[in-house]
Amino acid sequence: MEASELIKKVRRIEIKTRGLSQHIFAGEYHSAFKGKGMAFSEVREYFYGDDIRNIDWNVTARFNHPFVKVFEEERELTVMLLIDVSGSGEFGTINILKKNLITEVSAVLAFSAIQNNDKVGAMLFSDTVEKFIPPKKGRQHILRIIRELIEYSPVQKGTNISEALRFFTNMQKKRSTAFLISDFIDNGYDDAIKIASKKHDLIALKVSDNREKELPSVGMIYFTDAETGESHWVDSSSRLARDVYRNHWELRQKSINELFVKYGIDSADLNTGADYIKPLMTLFKKRI
Repeated sequence: MEASELIKKVRRIEIKTRGLSQHIFAGEYHSAFKGKGMAFSEVREYFYGDDIRNIDWNVTARFNHPFVKVFEEERELTVMLLIDVSGSGEFGTINILKKNLITEVSAVLAFSAIQNNDKVGAMLFSDTVEKFIPPKKGRQHILRIIRELIEYSPVQKGTNISEALRFFTNMQKKRSTAFLISDFIDNGYDDAIKIASKKHDLIALKVSDNREKELPSVGMIYFTDAETGESHWVDSSSRLARDVYRNHWELRQKSINELFVKYGIDSADLNTGADYIKPLMTLFKKRI
């Protein structure tokens, strides 16, 4: 992609997503993602009813009068975007490709975070960790993340959520709010998601396209798996084939959602054929 075209695309996404983060998501984000720790603020004189565990004995001894430490909630967070860039992101049959939806949603979250004075970082993964962008503040840093998402060409096509989460938990020592943005077309990541959700505030954003759950009756269709390269014909005019296709999707979604509930992971479903504002707002309000 030429530099001028890339700049235009980045600018278009910035205008749209920054506006959404300022006018729609700002208040909800601020309320939904609060700092978990308590930071020392000041000392003041002891009043009846104060917790004696907060007495500052050094200051008390100096003034021969009890003083207590005052703490306030730490507002600054570290927000990490764990972004699936595998081959299945190239799929989309209605409005946009899944990867383009992921880019827009990532930009909205990033701009919402920096308005809240949070640091933002990103990790792009396929069946390996492709790129790690350390968390920082500022508009230029967010634009760099958007540029990477627009022009990045992954080395691998597969998906390995376990590997991504293991890398993340080892790399990010400080507790963070982590958005795992993926279509979750993978298996066997239960243990990794359990560990990551204990160490971090993990939120799952599940991206899909309507044609992944419902097969139209249009005769013979030649399918190619974007991640494995495997191909085969399917007779979509067969009611049995369509039922098997739908049941496979429903069972997979049920299994994924049960996993999120099991480990207390908040989640939202995002679809290429629908507006992502409503599910994100619902997610934010659910956490308030």
